[in-house]
Amino acid sequence: MEIKYHALAGIIELTPRLFTDARGSFFESFNARRFAEVGIEGDWVQDNQSLSSRGVLRGLHFQRPPYAQAKLLRVASGRVLDVTVDLRRNSPTYGQHLSVELDAERCNMLYVPVGFAHGFLTLADNTRFIYKCSDYYQPSAEGGLRWNDPTLGISWGLEEPVVSEKDEVLPFLRDFESPF
Repeated sequence: MEIKYHALAGIIELTPRLFTDARGSFFESFNARRFAEVGIEGDWVQDNQSLSSRGVLRGLHFQRPPYAQAKLLRVASGRVLDVTVDLRRNSPTYGQHLSVELDAERCNMLYVPVGFAHGFLTLADNTRFIYKCSDYYQPSAEGGLRWNDPTLGISWGLEEPVVSEKDEVLPFLRDFESPF
Protein backbone atom coordinates (compact mmCIF):
# COMPACT_ATOMS: atom_id res chain seq x y z
CA MET A 1 0.00 0.00 0.00
CA GLU A 2 1.31 3.42 -0.93
CA ILE A 3 0.98 6.01 1.86
CA LYS A 4 1.05 9.77 1.31
CA TYR A 5 1.00 12.27 4.18
CA HIS A 6 -0.41 15.61 3.04
CA ALA A 7 0.49 19.17 4.10
CA LEU A 8 -2.53 19.42 6.41
CA ALA A 9 -1.40 17.38 9.42
CA GLY A 10 -3.45 14.24 9.89
CA ILE A 11 -4.69 13.88 6.31
CA ILE A 12 -3.41 10.61 4.87
CA GLU A 13 -3.92 9.26 1.35
CA LEU A 14 -3.72 5.51 0.87
CA THR A 15 -3.45 3.76 -2.47
CA PRO A 16 -3.80 0.00 -2.09
CA ARG A 17 -2.06 -2.61 -4.17
CA LEU A 18 -4.45 -3.65 -6.93
CA PHE A 19 -4.40 -7.25 -8.15
CA THR A 20 -5.83 -7.72 -11.64
CA ASP A 21 -6.22 -10.66 -13.97
CA ALA A 22 -8.67 -11.93 -16.58
CA ARG A 23 -11.39 -12.22 -13.94
CA GLY A 24 -11.19 -8.59 -12.85
CA SER A 25 -9.52 -6.99 -9.86
CA PHE A 26 -9.12 -7.25 -6.09
CA PHE A 27 -7.79 -4.92 -3.40
CA GLU A 28 -7.91 -4.68 0.36
CA SER A 29 -10.01 -1.63 1.24
CA PHE A 30 -9.58 -1.83 5.01
CA ASN A 31 -7.08 -3.43 7.36
CA ALA A 32 -7.17 -2.11 10.95
CA ARG A 33 -3.65 -3.36 11.76
CA ARG A 34 -2.06 -1.80 8.65
CA PHE A 35 -3.97 1.45 9.10
CA ALA A 36 -2.88 1.72 12.75
CA GLU A 37 0.75 1.34 11.61
CA VAL A 38 0.40 4.57 9.59
CA GLY A 39 -1.53 6.52 12.23
CA ILE A 40 -5.16 5.71 11.43
CA GLU A 41 -6.85 4.33 14.50
CA GLY A 42 -10.37 4.33 15.76
CA ASP A 43 -13.57 2.43 15.96
CA TRP A 44 -15.52 2.76 12.73
CA VAL A 45 -19.22 2.71 13.65
CA GLN A 46 -21.05 3.84 10.52
CA ASP A 47 -20.67 3.46 6.75
CA ASN A 48 -22.28 5.97 4.39
CA GLN A 49 -22.76 5.87 0.64
CA SER A 50 -24.01 8.33 -1.96
CA LEU A 51 -24.69 8.07 -5.67
CA SER A 52 -24.41 11.28 -7.70
CA SER A 53 -24.40 12.57 -11.25
CA ARG A 54 -21.45 14.52 -12.60
CA GLY A 55 -21.28 18.06 -11.20
CA VAL A 56 -22.89 17.41 -7.81
CA LEU A 57 -21.15 19.13 -4.92
CA ARG A 58 -21.76 17.90 -1.36
CA GLY A 59 -20.25 19.84 1.54
CA LEU A 60 -18.39 21.30 3.28
CA HIS A 61 -19.69 19.34 6.30
CA PHE A 62 -18.61 18.24 9.76
CA GLN A 63 -20.09 17.05 13.06
CA ARG A 64 -19.51 19.13 16.20
CA PRO A 65 -18.12 17.53 19.37
CA PRO A 66 -19.05 15.36 21.17
CA TYR A 67 -20.22 13.72 17.91
CA ALA A 68 -17.23 14.75 15.80
CA GLN A 69 -16.26 12.22 13.14
CA ALA A 70 -13.05 11.06 11.54
CA LYS A 71 -13.73 9.69 8.05
CA LEU A 72 -12.17 7.15 5.73
CA LEU A 73 -13.23 8.04 2.18
CA ARG A 74 -13.15 6.25 -1.15
CA VAL A 75 -14.92 6.08 -4.50
CA ALA A 76 -16.42 2.75 -5.62
CA SER A 77 -17.32 4.05 -9.09
CA GLY A 78 -16.48 7.30 -10.82
CA ARG A 79 -14.24 10.12 -9.61
CA VAL A 80 -14.46 13.02 -7.16
CA LEU A 81 -12.53 16.10 -6.25
CA ASP A 82 -12.36 15.66 -2.49
CA VAL A 83 -11.78 18.77 -0.35
CA THR A 84 -10.95 19.07 3.34
CA VAL A 85 -10.67 22.29 5.36
CA ASP A 86 -8.69 22.47 8.61
CA LEU A 87 -10.96 23.80 11.39
CA ARG A 88 -8.62 23.09 14.32
CA ARG A 89 -8.22 26.49 16.05
CA ASN A 90 -4.66 25.84 17.26
CA SER A 91 -3.46 24.35 13.98
CA PRO A 92 -0.87 26.28 11.94
CA THR A 93 -2.97 25.37 8.87
CA TYR A 94 -6.32 26.58 10.29
CA GLY A 95 -8.59 27.68 7.43
CA GLN A 96 -6.44 26.06 4.76
CA HIS A 97 -7.81 23.42 2.42
CA LEU A 98 -6.55 20.40 0.56
CA SER A 99 -7.94 18.99 -2.70
CA VAL A 100 -7.33 15.36 -3.69
CA GLU A 101 -8.84 13.47 -6.61
CA LEU A 102 -10.24 10.12 -5.54
CA ASP A 103 -10.70 7.69 -8.40
CA ALA A 104 -12.36 4.26 -8.50
CA GLU A 105 -9.74 3.01 -10.97
CA ARG A 106 -6.85 3.92 -8.66
CA CYS A 107 -8.79 2.78 -5.56
CA ASN A 108 -7.12 5.54 -3.53
CA MET A 109 -8.61 6.47 -0.16
CA LEU A 110 -8.34 9.49 2.10
CA TYR A 111 -8.30 9.55 5.89
CA VAL A 112 -9.70 12.76 7.39
CA PRO A 113 -9.33 13.13 11.17
CA VAL A 114 -11.68 14.98 13.51
CA GLY A 115 -11.45 18.75 13.14
CA PHE A 116 -11.92 19.08 9.39
CA ALA A 117 -14.82 20.10 7.19
CA HIS A 118 -15.25 17.78 4.22
CA GLY A 119 -16.87 18.02 0.81
CA PHE A 120 -16.60 16.62 -2.67
CA LEU A 121 -17.51 17.37 -6.29
CA THR A 122 -18.38 14.46 -8.57
CA LEU A 123 -16.33 14.40 -11.77
CA ALA A 124 -18.22 11.56 -13.49
CA ASP A 125 -21.79 10.32 -13.80
CA ASN A 126 -22.89 7.51 -11.49
CA THR A 127 -20.23 8.28 -8.93
CA ARG A 128 -20.62 6.11 -5.85
CA PHE A 129 -18.88 7.65 -2.83
CA ILE A 130 -18.37 5.51 0.28
CA TYR A 131 -17.02 6.49 3.67
CA LYS A 132 -16.56 5.13 7.15
CA CYS A 133 -17.24 7.35 10.19
CA SER A 134 -15.79 7.12 13.68
CA ASP A 135 -19.02 8.31 15.33
CA TYR A 136 -22.71 8.12 14.58
CA TYR A 137 -24.48 10.88 12.67
CA GLN A 138 -26.26 13.28 15.04
CA PRO A 139 -28.51 15.88 13.34
CA SER A 140 -28.12 18.40 16.19
CA ALA A 141 -24.32 18.33 15.73
CA GLU A 142 -24.35 19.14 12.00
CA GLY A 143 -22.11 21.95 10.86
CA GLY A 144 -20.59 23.24 7.69
CA LEU A 145 -19.00 26.01 5.68
CA ARG A 146 -20.07 27.55 2.40
CA TRP A 147 -18.57 25.66 -0.53
CA ASN A 148 -17.80 28.89 -2.44
CA ASP A 149 -16.35 30.89 0.47
CA PRO A 150 -13.96 33.44 -1.09
CA THR A 151 -11.72 33.30 1.99
CA LEU A 152 -11.14 29.58 1.41
CA GLY A 153 -10.55 30.11 -2.31
CA ILE A 154 -11.28 26.51 -3.26
CA SER A 155 -10.92 25.85 -6.98
CA TRP A 156 -13.64 23.31 -7.67
CA GLY A 157 -13.14 23.50 -11.43
CA LEU A 158 -16.86 24.03 -12.06
CA GLU A 159 -18.63 27.40 -11.80
CA GLU A 160 -22.16 26.15 -11.20
CA PRO A 161 -22.22 22.77 -9.49
CA VAL A 162 -25.46 21.16 -8.31
CA VAL A 163 -25.65 22.10 -4.62
CA SER A 164 -28.37 21.49 -2.02
CA GLU A 165 -30.34 24.41 -0.61
CA LYS A 166 -28.91 23.58 2.80
CA ASP A 167 -25.32 23.87 1.52
CA GLU A 168 -26.04 27.23 -0.15
CA VAL A 169 -26.76 28.90 3.21
CA LEU A 170 -23.91 27.56 5.35
CA PRO A 171 -21.74 30.22 7.02
CA PHE A 172 -18.52 31.67 5.67
CA LEU A 173 -15.27 31.04 7.55
CA ARG A 174 -15.14 34.69 8.72
CA ASP A 175 -18.53 34.21 10.47
CA PHE A 176 -17.65 30.83 11.96
CA GLU A 177 -16.58 29.92 15.52
CA SER A 178 -14.75 26.61 15.36
CA PRO A 179 -15.72 23.98 17.96
CA PHE A 180 -12.39 22.17 17.42
